[in-house]
Amino acid sequence: MIVPRRKPLTANIGILGVGHKTYWDQFDGLLDVMESKMTIFADILKDKGVTVCDLGLVDDSKKAYHALKEIKRHDIDLLFIRMVTYATSETFAPIVQGLSIPIVLVALQQDKAFDYKNGTTFLQLCNDDICAVPEFCSVAVRMGKPIPNVIIGYQDNDTVALKEIDDYCRAAHAIHDLKCANIGYIGRVLETMYDMHVDPALLTKTFGCHVLPMEAEEIYQNFKHTDPAKTEAMKQRILSFFNTPEPGVDNLADKVNTSDIIFSAQVAVALETLIDQRDLTGFAYYYEGEAGSEMRRVMTNLIVGNSLLTSAGFPMCGEFDLKTCLAMLIMDRLEIGGSFAEFHPIDFHKGTVLVGHDGPHHINIAQSKPVLRFLKKYHGKPGSGAGVEFNIKEGPITMLAITINKQNELKFIIAEGVSVGGRIPSTGNTNTHALFQPDLVTFLKRWMAEGPTHHFALGIGHHAKDIEFIAQSFGVECITIPKE
Repeated sequence: MIVPRRKPLTANIGILGVGHKTYWDQFDGLLDVMESKMTIFADILKDKGVTVCDLGLVDDSKKAYHALKEIKRHDIDLLFIRMVTYATSETFAPIVQGLSIPIVLVALQQDKAFDYKNGTTFLQLCNDDICAVPEFCSVAVRMGKPIPNVIIGYQDNDTVALKEIDDYCRAAHAIHDLKCANIGYIGRVLETMYDMHVDPALLTKTFGCHVLPMEAEEIYQNFKHTDPAKTEAMKQRILSFFNTPEPGVDNLADKVNTSDIIFSAQVAVALETLIDQRDLTGFAYYYEGEAGSEMRRVMTNLIVGNSLLTSAGFPMCGEFDLKTCLAMLIMDRLEIGGSFAEFHPIDFHKGTVLVGHDGPHHINIAQSKPVLRFLKKYHGKPGSGAGVEFNIKEGPITMLAITINKQNELKFIIAEGVSVGGRIPSTGNTNTHALFQPDLVTFLKRWMAEGPTHHFALGIGHHAKDIEFIAQSFGVECITIPKE
């Protein structure tokens, strides 16, 4: 079963064609071919979950400056520049100089190969998509801007190029939401976790998102006034997504009973109500409350609701980890999951390390139906309640840790590995056997050498390049751990 999204993915994509004005009078009908190439590219972007702003064909500097104003006016998240033929860089310099958004040059030539026998200058110009790409890259450097990413291929059913376009649209979803996210937080960092501390203003400076301080009482007031019908509906929803097995060998992980599920359902409804009241995009928290109080019980029983929300595209992060909340947001918008994770014991026989946590988790990437267990203790933290247990899908995985570097700026650390089959402990936590190259110990040493936090977001598939692009888009330092 898949948890549906609370809100559809979206992003604002600009498409801009570039050409050489001199050609149009020299070659009758060439401009029509170029405009047709623009139409074909716009059609490719349909059904990508993006709003497309077609900025037309720019063939001189005057039009480039006008296009720059339009790009800013439409709040574009990512700009595709369609290299329909050769174009002088007067069409590009004002745009690259005046923008701080990611730019992708798209060179999809008309034909898979040039018709050498019947080749004409007209036909060459129809296939000269790559010709100006070096010039544009050089001009980006001269303007003090990052070199644009480039898609190179052919126009008719180039599956590699089409996948690249799709990947950039998914990255645009993450870029869009990082820019306008409203991330709530309640409580404080555990006093022993120095790596969790972050200045909320740094997140706004880096991404543009707003970080909203909130009070635990906001959840508690909703909890006290929960509609019984909504609680019952949530209980049935929980039962449909989770198994509730008998206990394993861990005497702290008991069978979850009906009253536990009802309580978790009531808390989940209170939490979803708060999210709508505050129009939140994500949430991080750590709140202990008074020992024995109902407030403590409420605030330590968010895990089930958190996991359903995380799976619905609303990242929830325990232990007040705002940085990992954003890492989970990025993974979710790339549609690869995004579970809260850390390193657990190493299996030196298998050459794997368990990666997981006590919650929250993206249950859409579970290998099989998740399990609920009642945890008599949350080890290292106060409280008790339902915990979520599963291992993620077997196959390629990606990890993203967001940490802080020596310059007190954010830093992305990325790794790609493989989730492999294997038994996991019945402790009410997610756990997955993760395999990394060239070998586990070398990988772990390389990971630690980059100064990560002990938390990271965990997703399926290999997506280091997509995350690197997002980091580049915001000027964030980014390291991908080498596999060799």
